[in-house]
Amino acid sequence: MDDRLSHEHDDDGVSRRDFAVLSVATGLAVGAVTSANAADAAVVETDVMVKTPDGMCDAAYFHPATGVHPGVFVWCDAFGLRAATRGIGRRLASAGYSVLVPNPYYRVQKAPVVEDASKFDFNNPTDRNKLQPLMGALSAPGAAERDTVAYVAFLDAQKEVDKSKKIGVQGYCMGGPLMMRAASASERIGAGAAFHGGNNLVTDKPDSPHLLASKIKGRLYFAVAGSDDMRAPDVKDKLRTALADAHVQAEVELYATTIHGWCMPDMPMQDGHPIYNQAEADKAWTKLLALYKAALA
Repeated sequence: MDDRLSHEHDDDGVSRRDFAVLSVATGLAVGAVTSANAADAAVVETDVMVKTPDGMCDAAYFHPATGVHPGVFVWCDAFGLRAATRGIGRRLASAGYSVLVPNPYYRVQKAPVVEDASKFDFNNPTDRNKLQPLMGALSAPGAAERDTVAYVAFLDAQKEVDKSKKIGVQGYCMGGPLMMRAASASERIGAGAAFHGGNNLVTDKPDSPHLLASKIKGRLYFAVAGSDDMRAPDVKDKLRTALADAHVQAEVELYATTIHGWCMPDMPMQDGHPIYNQAEADKAWTKLLALYKAALA
């Protein structure tokens, strides 16, 4: 996706069914989603509402059917909470994490805000204008930080979350800068990852995400898209310098052959070529799991 578009949990329980034909009580569930993949049978997926200082956020919550696990939350790309980002939550839960995937636009509209990302045309002003108003509320000062506190509180309130472990956060496209804001907002964050986070990771503005490095205590990983690097090759270097100066344990890795958005399987074509790159996306996923294994201890 193109970075040119750049951005408690009540005690009342609601009954629901889960796709694994299991019964859970994670609080505030408003429905359950049936998995179409038999490989996900050990994962429980539930639609939830998360109380934030700015309202009620619709989200999807995933966890293994048994046990307690480190918590993770996901900042979606500009297309928001949908089948592809639910798939990320499900895959993480299959790897042994309890995962919250919020709708980043809950202040304005319930998910999904885009029904079919594969048909989105970044060159069409009408399509772009559908997303820009949604991003305004999310980019307001302090919004991501307030959301982070709420998402961490939600995860810590779930019986499937191991509260003795740190929490992870990952972001895609516009979610990359949001990941950095989250990592700087809570000491519960032990690891953060940004995938094709775009060139808004480093800007010349006083609120540039890279300037938050001194507030970040967790380990970080940045997977940089080749197309982003071609437009602004100094971003990765400035990011590395800021993180090193702040003594943040971090890796900034360039995926030279990739197009911005390459980790999302439902991306549209760009100039006749697919954005999604499964081989490179799998490599990035392996790096993510290695990060979480090392840092969420």
